[in-house]
Amino acid sequence: QVQLVESGGGLVQAGGSLRLSCAASGRTLSTLAMAWFRRAPGKEREFVANIIWRDNSPTYRDSVKGRFTISRDNAKNTVYLQMNSLKPDDTATYYCAAQTRVGPTYDCWGQGTQVTVSS
Repeated sequence: QVQLVESGGGLVQAGGSLRLSCAASGRTLSTLAMAWFRRAPGKEREFVANIIWRDNSPTYRDSVKGRFTISRDNAKNTVYLQMNSLKPDDTATYYCAAQTRVGPTYDCWGQGTQVTVSS
């Protein structure tokens, strides 16, 4: 199993920036990909970005392209989500997830960190 702990959330004005961190521990060598999801109040959880371990390739949802950047630090077993030009619509609880088994889903999840963007 991989344990994930998110940090870096907070309150920011529209147009501001935040950097989320996701520290992984445990069987991190089994990681195939890591991702960020978010859930806004009253809405379903949605994919934000992921990064594939094999080739470091990122993928983003359309609404965050050009504003968010996912990256990794292998030495620290940490994945980051740099969020710039934040909008009130980005307000949500952000969750880090890891895929450690071949398949369509992420099987390890963090507890989440709250991001609130004021207008």
